[in-house]
Amino acid sequence: MNFYPFHIGDYLSQTAHLSDSEDIAYRRMIDLYYQSEKPFTDIAWVARRIRSTVEIVALILAEFFEHRDGVWHNKRCDEELAKYHAMQDGGRKGAAMRWAKPSDSPPIPPPKHPPMPTKNQEPLTKNQVTITPPDGVSLAIWQDFVALRKVKRAAITKTALQGIEREAQKAGLTLQAALQEMCARGWTGFKAEWLQKKGNYHDSLTVTGASIFGGVRHEREITGCLDQEDISGDARTLRIKVASDVDDGAG
Repeated sequence: MNFYPFHIGDYLSQTAHLSDSEDIAYRRMIDLYYQSEKPFTDIAWVARRIRSTVEIVALILAEFFEHRDGVWHNKRCDEELAKYHAMQDGGRKGAAMRWAKPSDSPPIPPPKHPPMPTKNQEPLTKNQVTITPPDGVSLAIWQDFVALRKVKRAAITKTALQGIEREAQKAGLTLQAALQEMCARGWTGFKAEWLQKKGNYHDSLTVTGASIFGGVRHEREITGCLDQEDISGDARTLRIKVASDVDDGAG
């Protein structure tokens, strides 16, 4: 037992008549009693343990202890030790009951699908972007681009996207068209010079435009035969710009 309550008033009222050496011996005897958790049996052993004399120990035992069944008991110490042991027994029984009691909650089945990663699983670096597609890029194209970069083990960063967008502008393409071209060709990056040849450039725009506007109709638009019917808003601007870039490109 490493802790016990000590009532200063009670102790002082009972020990005011003791000398300094007797008072020190009594305090040390109390500590030894609690530490060993058992009554004293050998006066010489106690005297050696508390660094006192046999005479002083015998005096303290005769006044503050009770000799019973061949050992020396202290009433107050025995009461505190009984409380301490009862508390220990209660804690052990309570723990045993908790472990033996079956759980009321049913087992939680494993999820059918792996959970989506949360923001706290992998902290983003300053230059790393989220899975949200940039403005003007459809979710389907963006998902293909993310999957391609993952296979290539290339991180998707703001710097990388800005570089792709700059090269797309040089080639007269939107960011979405450049990303779709990369996915179609399995390119990790994008350079305008890769599409500088007129034939390849025209074919690339035709394939990209077909995916955006749909089939043969855009092939007519991309080569300059613009169909003015049902063209409005941003779509009209994009189609005219693409056709103009093709016509004005290097021969």
